Amino acid sequence: MIRNLWGPAEVADYLGVPVGTIYQWRTRGYGPPGRRVGKHVRYKPTDVETWFENQAGGVV
Repeated sequence: MIRNLWGPAEVADYLGVPVGTIYQWRTRGYGPPGRRVGKHVRYKPTDVETWFENQAGGVV
């Protein structure tokens, strides 16, 4: 059971980037995987953390 999901603002806060960057990444097929819930995009915190850990340490 998923207890909490993050919106783009929570993902941006966690990653330390502007919210607009999260939307740009999603448009370009980059960034952590998000899912549509109705008209909203939601992210599982574990997916965001896994995506972050898998980055090669380069410029995002």
